[in-house]
Amino acid sequence: MSENEINRRDFLKRSSKAGLAVAATAGAGFWLNSRNEHPRQTLDTSGGRIYTVDLPNDTPQMIVATGGTPVQLAQQALAALGGMETFISPGDIVVLKPNVGWDRVPQQAANTNPDLVKTVAELCFNAGAKKVIVTDVSCNDPRRCFRRSGIARAAESIGAEVLLPEERKFKDYRLGGELLSVWPVYTPIIEADKIINMPIVKHHNLTRATLGMKNWYGILGGRRNQLHQQIDISIADLASFIKPTLTIMDAYRVLMANGPQGGNLKDVKEYKTLIAGTDPVAIDALGSTFLGLVPEQLGHIKLAHERGIGNMNYTEVSTRNITVE
Repeated sequence: MSENEINRRDFLKRSSKAGLAVAATAGAGFWLNSRNEHPRQTLDTSGGRIYTVDLPNDTPQMIVATGGTPVQLAQQALAALGGMETFISPGDIVVLKPNVGWDRVPQQAANTNPDLVKTVAELCFNAGAKKVIVTDVSCNDPRRCFRRSGIARAAESIGAEVLLPEERKFKDYRLGGELLSVWPVYTPIIEADKIINMPIVKHHNLTRATLGMKNWYGILGGRRNQLHQQIDISIADLASFIKPTLTIMDAYRVLMANGPQGGNLKDVKEYKTLIAGTDPVAIDALGSTFLGLVPEQLGHIKLAHERGIGNMNYTEVSTRNITVE
């Protein structure tokens, strides 16, 4: 066989593999990218969606729990905030919004810890929630993400409903943002009584960090990559639009580099920490320090602070530190 024939055969093999990879990627993201045309009706929610509750004056704005297991951290952090019944009322439909963006196992720290999701769902049910929904608009194929992350099994084991994104459940909403004026949003998020944001702390190649406010990208359909050139503004727009009942940030394992997808266990550092509270900006600001950053290095945190969404000077908010033995 001639050298030219060998080179041609190798080229065809490589081309075939590349074609399969592109097809797989396109297939996994079709449901997300196919919503490029706006439907006829745009729902006006420009005033934002507010899911917060009135709290006693002595309730800490932030709990930082360290040590133990994710289950113990969640239980003790929520107890320190007055118990889940402080936030969830009997009959509530509650949405838990973890980060389930990637086809990764828990040890790779690309998705929220499944034991944490299960525990928070159980606490919601114990507080009287009628239904607990666990959902995210994943970047990789949603079925694989929810299965491989362990989140589908964990949520369903406690009776929570796992919702995978379907095109018919996206509607265009008027968000009233500087960049996000009208955009397709996953309706189960909008229709809930209460929403608990459950991000994981990890590195991100565009924003330097994925934290709580960035986690709201997982409520959007459409071509989200179109927002990347002004990603900090889009994150601040989302944080202006949606005010969660509670933020519970997973810093048990932290992806320190090569995020948001990761994959290499050498990039993961174990902190065994959970941050829970009601000031999303302060929680993100503190979360950034686990990546060796200061809040001022993250444009969306500064923008959110300037918009009055919360306080990036996290040492100024009322905080209780807990060590789990």
